[in-house]
Amino acid sequence: MKTEFALELVLDWGRSLSGFAADHAVEAVRGGQYILESIQPWLDELNARTFRDPRDETLILAFYRELALLFWLDDCHDHDLIAPEQLAAVELALAQEAPRAPSGFESCAAQRASLAQLAYDRRDYIQLLDDTRRYCGALRAGHTQAATGKQWSYAEYLDNGVASIAYTNVFCCLSLLWGLDMACLRRRPAFRQAVWLISAIGRLQNDLHGCDRDRSIGETDNSVILLLRRYPAMPAAKFLNDELAGLTRMLRRLLVEEHFPSAWGALIDAMTGIRTHFYETSRSRYRSDGTGSTARTEPPA
Repeated sequence: MKTEFALELVLDWGRSLSGFAADHAVEAVRGGQYILESIQPWLDELNARTFRDPRDETLILAFYRELALLFWLDDCHDHDLIAPEQLAAVELALAQEAPRAPSGFESCAAQRASLAQLAYDRRDYIQLLDDTRRYCGALRAGHTQAATGKQWSYAEYLDNGVASIAYTNVFCCLSLLWGLDMACLRRRPAFRQAVWLISAIGRLQNDLHGCDRDRSIGETDNSVILLLRRYPAMPAAKFLNDELAGLTRMLRRLLVEEHFPSAWGALIDAMTGIRTHFYETSRSRYRSDGTGSTARTEPPA
């Protein structure tokens, strides 16, 4: 699917959502392309069993829209894009099997209905609803904690941050659309541990990359900022980079020991490298100079 065409379709889907901006579509398409290109050879292999073509534009567009939805929900919490009662109603609808979105947010229900219809394994769809509930709950918890001025411990922050990074949503959506068998793999404790580890890695990568930006806009839901507020003399960035290295070693050992299906190894590798290949090339959302914005309504040239 051509990038410009994909952007146009995602923007058209999100146009009716209050606060939906070009950045949500741009970063969703960029991130989605990066992930799909990283695992395409393994999706091609799966196609012989699932008959789910990795180049199927209907599937690709559904994936991009789900990523855009996650970005939009994140900003709804961080920037009050919609009224609290509207946000609560949208989140409730997104976690129901037969969603009825409030007036003005029909695109959310349309996305859920589309995924329900496209699901290769119905269990992935049911799990996605639960993952979305956890994602929204983590965003809400982080926002509430920051508003109260009370500081989490590092362990509490990381536990909540693993859910708010939304990697499980991304993985489950990929499995739903292309038959990655996540419903069965979730039964394995080692697989659940791998998902936790890559999500923790993603959380710390995100925080380290965006620390300067978060500080410039007064955001406190960031592990670097949290540690520096608790321990002003602490070399927080060094500590978190050491944590990141340790989590990565643990994940690598687990992948060697457990021999997950090839597509999952490639997917986890892609997510491990997302800081270099996605965050650092962002022109808007993940810029580390504090100038990222969700205010534009048209995609950049």
